[in-house]
Amino acid sequence: MKIVFENIRKYNTWDGIPFSIGFVRNAYLEQVKRYFGSKLIKVIVGQRRAGKSYLLRQIIHLLIAEYQVNNKNIFYLNKEFIAFDEINTASDLDELFQYYKTKLKVEGKIYIFLDEIQNIEKWEKFVNSYSQDFSNEYELFISGSNSNLLSGELATLLSGRYVEFVAYPFSLLEFSNYHKLALGKASFIRYLKTGGLPELLNFEDNEIKRHYIEDLKNTIILRDIIQRKKIKDTELLEDVFKFLITNIGNQTSLLSLVKYFKSKQRKTNYETISSYVSHLTETFVIHEVSRYDIRGKQVLSGEKKYYLNDLSFKNYIFGYYPSDMGYHLENFVYLKLKRNGYIVTIGKLAAKEIDFIAEKSGKTLYVQVAYLLNSHEVIEREFGNLLMIDDNHEKIVISMDDIQFANEKGIKHLRPWEFLNEV
Repeated sequence: MKIVFENIRKYNTWDGIPFSIGFVRNAYLEQVKRYFGSKLIKVIVGQRRAGKSYLLRQIIHLLIAEYQVNNKNIFYLNKEFIAFDEINTASDLDELFQYYKTKLKVEGKIYIFLDEIQNIEKWEKFVNSYSQDFSNEYELFISGSNSNLLSGELATLLSGRYVEFVAYPFSLLEFSNYHKLALGKASFIRYLKTGGLPELLNFEDNEIKRHYIEDLKNTIILRDIIQRKKIKDTELLEDVFKFLITNIGNQTSLLSLVKYFKSKQRKTNYETISSYVSHLTETFVIHEVSRYDIRGKQVLSGEKKYYLNDLSFKNYIFGYYPSDMGYHLENFVYLKLKRNGYIVTIGKLAAKEIDFIAEKSGKTLYVQVAYLLNSHEVIEREFGNLLMIDDNHEKIVISMDDIQFANEKGIKHLRPWEFLNEV
């Protein structure tokens, strides 16, 4: 354990040597700070390379710089690093942690940071034990790349004793601030073309960006799905992934997916397709959105819509085309609502569709999205659909028009870069 301990020393700040914290994501830090000092386990989940590790390091920096926590009282482990390869089980982790406490003679409260924790077998035993230890003070921060990180028995075990944060790629505001751009149409279009994955922003060459995204896609599919779930038909899994990417915002049912692949002479069935879609959504790279009957007040089975966690997967694997702008805009609005903590569904009202119903803390938004309001028919459809909803909740139409339309019967018209500050 001595060798492992010395190997990981450089990844901690025990010797007073700071590490890189990247672009500071203040919105997330403000959310997490509210729970400092509590026994709640702080859980950060999100897609690979969306910035979870940097966020954990930013929290560490904040504790040291602003809360005067001793460097030696912070224990950080990232299971993605080779230095931690020998830490494979909860027992290994506990042995290393005990060695750290003895070696550094740590006194007082210890802050434990475990990054990509899903790569440690039975990690939940360690987390549950130290989060409930009343003989010493421990505060735990963990991260993972699977939406089911805290599910099933573990969720029951830790019920009420953790708080979860979803880390998304850079928002438009973060992207604009990173590049020192004014918030407006030009920065918005650049954002849609590029995507918001933090590391991607350091590259200028599109070919390098394409290789980066291909590598990330392969990592997610190979390591997070194929190896973990023991997938047999790996080619079909990748084809399902490609289908969902190229059908952003289109209504799709699992049954229609089965029929599509069978028409291509592929051997599959409903259970296989359903499990593959589920595996993809668990990695956060794809979001599944259900339809909701506004009048019947119930979630509908069958057709759903799928959105990307970051448009870079579409742009650099399949190419960016101006004709896709409407779908990209819709994807942006969906993610904006999710970043702001809304529960999002697709609205059904008789034969009409409401692009998004967003709900949070008793507040409801109805949102229609159109690339351009460039004809009477489009204006009638987007505003008219919202006017059919017989309640007093806020209603918004979002489009890329250079001019801003006047509010119509209480319905706001906003451009996407303005919507950023409206929710």
